[in-house]
Amino acid sequence: MGHSEKESALFARTALLLGPQAMEKLSSARVIVFGIGGVGSWCVESLLRSGIKHITLVDADDISLSNVNRQLMATARNIGQVKVDVMRKRLLEIDPDAEIIARNEVYTAESAKDFDLDSYDYVLDCIDSLKDKISLIINATASSATFFSSLGSALKIDPCKIKVAEFWKVRGCPLGSMLRKRIRQSGILPSKDFLCVYDEEVLPNKGQAPSPDEDPGLFKKAQVNGTLSHITGIFGLTLAGLVIKDITER
Repeated sequence: MGHSEKESALFARTALLLGPQAMEKLSSARVIVFGIGGVGSWCVESLLRSGIKHITLVDADDISLSNVNRQLMATARNIGQVKVDVMRKRLLEIDPDAEIIARNEVYTAESAKDFDLDSYDYVLDCIDSLKDKISLIINATASSATFFSSLGSALKIDPCKIKVAEFWKVRGCPLGSMLRKRIRQSGILPSKDFLCVYDEEVLPNKGQAPSPDEDPGLFKKAQVNGTLSHITGIFGLTLAGLVIKDITER
């Protein structure tokens, strides 16, 4: 089987549904994803498997044992490896012709100047840090790219409660409420509306987290909450779906 035949076969089911024009749009779209964790990992793989060939991965973490329960590329064998490098390798095993750029970096207000968001068609936010998330929201909505964001995916079990709404219309999500409060206090509002994936369910933690000695990676975050793979996966797949929908409807 020649190269073009393999390429056609790889996306045959996608092309059957979407048609050749949509496949061309997908293959030329440029997407950058900030945060390749429980949400972002599922998102980028779904984007790639749908025919998007230009993806930039941004995350500064290494894979830790506590990632394995929900992050697509995390296994017991790759603990300690750079997260974006492992994800890039996995994506290229799926589609060797894809252009996957791995940036082992943190997006902050200070590092924002190093990211040319206008060079992308889509900017996707899967960041945990509140202040970094706000910086990305402000800068991404001021760019020419289409922006989508994932809100809090921890402390949830029911997949039927996951929703999509415009940022200012999200209700019942503590992270969404905190983001809106901080953004209003700053006086710098997003330059345009954007859709968010969120969930109104907020459950209590019923167990005890392991000690820092057992898994230091778990304690890199300011707050540790229980999380399940099917929830973070649906968040990530929904984000990818928003991109695919937007491209095919344009």
